[in-house]
Amino acid sequence: MRGTGDRRRAEIEALADLATDEFAGAVAGIHDVHRAITDRIFRSAGRGIGRAVTPVRALHDGITDGVYATIDAVARTVGGAVAANPDWPGDRPPSETVRGASVIGAALGLIGDHLEADGSPLADHPVTVRVDGSIVSFDEPGDELDAREVFEGAGGHVVVLLHGLCESEFAWGSGGIDADDYGVRLAADLGSTPIYVRYNSGRHISSNGSDLAGLLERLVTGWPVPVTRLDLIGHSMGGLVARAAAHRAEADGMTWPTVVSATVSLGTPHLGAPLEEAAHYGSAALAAIPETAALSRLLRRRSAGIRDLRGGSIVDEDWDGRDADALGRAVAAEVPLLPNATHYFVTATITRDSRHPLGRLLGDGLVLTPSGSGRRRARRIGFAEDAGLHVGGTHHLALLRSDAVYDQLREWLR
Repeated sequence: MRGTGDRRRAEIEALADLATDEFAGAVAGIHDVHRAITDRIFRSAGRGIGRAVTPVRALHDGITDGVYATIDAVARTVGGAVAANPDWPGDRPPSETVRGASVIGAALGLIGDHLEADGSPLADHPVTVRVDGSIVSFDEPGDELDAREVFEGAGGHVVVLLHGLCESEFAWGSGGIDADDYGVRLAADLGSTPIYVRYNSGRHISSNGSDLAGLLERLVTGWPVPVTRLDLIGHSMGGLVARAAAHRAEADGMTWPTVVSATVSLGTPHLGAPLEEAAHYGSAALAAIPETAALSRLLRRRSAGIRDLRGGSIVDEDWDGRDADALGRAVAAEVPLLPNATHYFVTATITRDSRHPLGRLLGDGLVLTPSGSGRRRARRIGFAEDAGLHVGGTHHLALLRSDAVYDQLREWLR
């Protein structure tokens, strides 16, 4: 395990490298688009005036290639200087601060699978319980907080909160001290203990679900008192991760699903998200045109987690051995909800009336009502008819902080 100082240095260097590489990648993409356009122009000109265009083209290409190479070199030099002279406020690793966790969470959501494959320190803790940004261990703690000390005196009712894509546990509140935080409010009203989970939302949903299943098994086993009730609340992708974890736990014969009383998904794309569908087909269309092929390559770098949102895929079989860029219908196995538990959902529309044409078209801005409720003509997740709440005049992120949502949560979990 790295010490706090070493982790701070490693994370700051990784953030500097990431900013440099991504900027350089964007510059390279712009360069490719520029060259594709000018190549077409020069080819057309060549057909009209012949070889006279050759020296002009060579001069143009030399200058533009040199300009883009200079921009790339400057970006990498600045990134190296930042890494060598970090100026991150405070003495904690960025991942343990609100600001740092937000930046890292966004990066992980976009390319977290690539960062994990590259061994980046930003992605070396894929699924963890956090308290005020610090990792809590249910095993041998090492440099981490000891769960037996952190949760000493806690009761048997545990509420697990799972954030969404590109977020961290701070999305719910400010490290468990925000008055609007659902976990804090439920603790005051119901006497439950909130558990905030952070995960790398760029990984496959099924991979995060598998790791979460193991984490919850260790939590239930190592809790100070017998866990009598376990509730799961997931925002957006978090609801899919919760379902994936329950499926894996049942398949592996784990014990924690037996104490799950309720699950709640807030704006979860159980049947897929239209924006990912658009990105999937849009990247294919862009790849067919030389001038936009570079944009297609950038778009196709989106993470495995984002790609899973196309159909709401939560098991390995949905993606293992398949071409992620292949056109066709999204693959999403039908996975039943956890038996012996009650399952609830919350949907929203940006219009007050869910039947408004704009509300039907845009949903909450990211998730449509049929997907959030798991109900379409050809596909149903299995929620009971009276197990949902719809909030009108609300957007996707507002579901994290809503009195209407909290009031219903309190009643469902009471």
